[in-house]
Amino acid sequence: MPPATPPPADAWSMPALVRASLGLHGLALGAMALMPRHALWALGGIAINHLVLSASGLWPRSSLLGANLTRLPAYSAARGEIALTIDDGPDPAVTPAVLDLLDAHDARATFFCIAERAQQHPALTREIVARGHSVQNHTHRHRHTFSLLGPRGFAAELSRAQQVLTELTGQRPSCFRAPAGLRNPFLDPVLHRLGLRLVSWTRRGFDTRERDPQRVLGRLTRALAAGDILLLHDGNAARSAAGRPVALDVLPALLSVCRARGLKPVTLPEALVVHPGVAVA
Repeated sequence: MPPATPPPADAWSMPALVRASLGLHGLALGAMALMPRHALWALGGIAINHLVLSASGLWPRSSLLGANLTRLPAYSAARGEIALTIDDGPDPAVTPAVLDLLDAHDARATFFCIAERAQQHPALTREIVARGHSVQNHTHRHRHTFSLLGPRGFAAELSRAQQVLTELTGQRPSCFRAPAGLRNPFLDPVLHRLGLRLVSWTRRGFDTRERDPQRVLGRLTRALAAGDILLLHDGNAARSAAGRPVALDVLPALLSVCRARGLKPVTLPEALVVHPGVAVA
């Protein structure tokens, strides 16, 4: 009997914070209409609510705006699995070396690829999959203004990336990571319609700005445990003092630590598979 994954919900469920926000807006508008002298208080409540929504979108690991995978499920952790995720590529100056390091340690990773870059390097994108790894959706263009988009902007950006990555790899992405993890309340229903699952991380190395590989390694390995989702970059990577992309100096030691602790780096699709006979809470 083949492994199975839990079926997605048929209908999108509005997050509790968003429902409460809509209710608050309705009450505030009603209060302003019925009690104009209290309009400032009503407007103040709306302003505070918008601050809460904005803060939730600026907190990458928040689940207040919708489901957000920050750790692997318990059944994956019980198998001793971790997910090594690598963002912002593919980069022909870095990605091939990352693939070689993963091969040398018999490790699998998930590459959250920018679809526009994948189009520029189609052979490299296909090689990622051919070597046993997973390519997932990290938007089409990786806009710095991504978190300011509305429903149409999100749908266009993610749909285009889905189309490009599926055509290149033959595998339709099932996971999505927002640029820098930033988003707004309009993203969750778009993800649901496209069959995408938002994934952030348990711990990150900040290797796009940190030039010291030991500091990056320390952030990733401190209290490292089964079920963790780790974040590194093959695109936009900082360079060490020696001029090498930091991820290339971090990966060998990181993968050695994983082996010493009995942790198995697998792709996200592998980690999210429920094996037969395993109960899912």
